Amino acid sequence: MQNEKLITVTNIIIFITVLMYIVQINMNNGSLYLGLNMFFLEGLWYQPLSTMFAHGGIGHILMNMFVLFQFGNMIEKYRGVKALLVLYFIGGVITSLLSFYFMQAIGMNNNLVGASGAICVLLGYVALIDTYQRKGIITWILIISVAPVLIGLPVAWYAHFIGLAVGFVMGKLFK
Repeated sequence: MQNEKLITVTNIIIFITVLMYIVQINMNNGSLYLGLNMFFLEGLWYQPLSTMFAHGGIGHILMNMFVLFQFGNMIEKYRGVKALLVLYFIGGVITSLLSFYFMQAIGMNNNLVGASGAICVLLGYVALIDTYQRKGIITWILIISVAPVLIGLPVAWYAHFIGLAVGFVMGKLFK
């Protein structure tokens, strides 16, 4: 049995995300400063990136980091560190900006937090290149996007779908 590396770029991103979540919950209005919201238009230019490190609670960060661990390490192993970094950070920021634009276009004034959009970029990329997993990934994104909304949880479902699309597009560009 082959030993898997413990120190990977994905695991470092997870560690930094957990640290940033600890910072977020220990600062006044941490979610507002680190999330993506109207303050972005008022000079908090870092929010499309920092929102990927902010989360809405323990369950939120645990679920996101679990999926990031699985898919981030897989992409890192089979496509390399550069592909992971470009997909996660560039794709994540693009997803954040498009999600913000979507919120503005429909008159929604929410505070967007979480790595879900960036993680869905990774899922979109994997769904494009691995047709065997495609239906399962799309089904999973539908479930995590629609089910919570149906029971009244504040989930940024649009960021999931936008991230999936960004991952598909980036995958096409990488080919």
